Amino acid sequence: MIDTHCHLTFKDFRDRVGETLGAASRRGVTGAITISTTTRDCLEALEIARAHERVWCSSGVHPLHSHEGPHVWENLRTVAKAPECVAWGELGLDLHYDGPHRAVQDAVLAEQLAFIESCARSDDALDLPIVIHCREAFEELLPVLRGAPFRGDRYVFHCFTGSAAEVRKVLDFGAFVSFTGVVTYKNAQEVAAAARLVPSDRIMVETDAPFLSPEPNRGKRPCVPAYSRDTAEFLAKARGVPWATFHEQINANTRAFFGIEAV
Repeated sequence: MIDTHCHLTFKDFRDRVGETLGAASRRGVTGAITISTTTRDCLEALEIARAHERVWCSSGVHPLHSHEGPHVWENLRTVAKAPECVAWGELGLDLHYDGPHRAVQDAVLAEQLAFIESCARSDDALDLPIVIHCREAFEELLPVLRGAPFRGDRYVFHCFTGSAAEVRKVLDFGAFVSFTGVVTYKNAQEVAAAARLVPSDRIMVETDAPFLSPEPNRGKRPCVPAYSRDTAEFLAKARGVPWATFHEQINANTRAFFGIEAV
């Protein structure tokens, strides 16, 4: 399987990316997508993807970095053009914290979606899927995405931590849903309930490393790509599906959404 969302550019992995990927491979996690968060970080993500076999990257500005302008949008295009880049994002809204101010997040989200649209219109190779960050913002974000020119199935809501009612809204929109180690926590029963509702052909697994280590390593930092195996095995059991069946399905979903083979 593949860790579909981690942050190998973060300081937790400085000078130990190769070691981290080797440990993941020994647990059957044979690749990773390192997700960008700024128009500077995306260039570093591409460097890592080029330097390591079976690592890919994304290109986008995280809402919690939306105030860190000026944003060099052309850097996103440069990265997106590379064969190692398999998605835009992560982008979206985060209303958990007091800042960045909602108006700043809204403005950067609108500008980023418009930029992605212009890239996709000018070059079919830039019509990439989009990784969404949505924290305590489903009511605010879904209308924005519905107003964008991309189909619902072009989005994945990463690190889903909402309720069953919220996952239904995401599914009605047509998006994929991805789960981190949060789903394994005893105090996250709502997230586990949401995970049981996601159709088998729209669920994915990630770590969001270096954050959110799953049980039995909850609280340990850094979380590492190898731990995506723990989350995947938990989800298979929670959904009442044999591991082999769930394993095959998440690999098929990763291939369908990102175009990546788990081999």
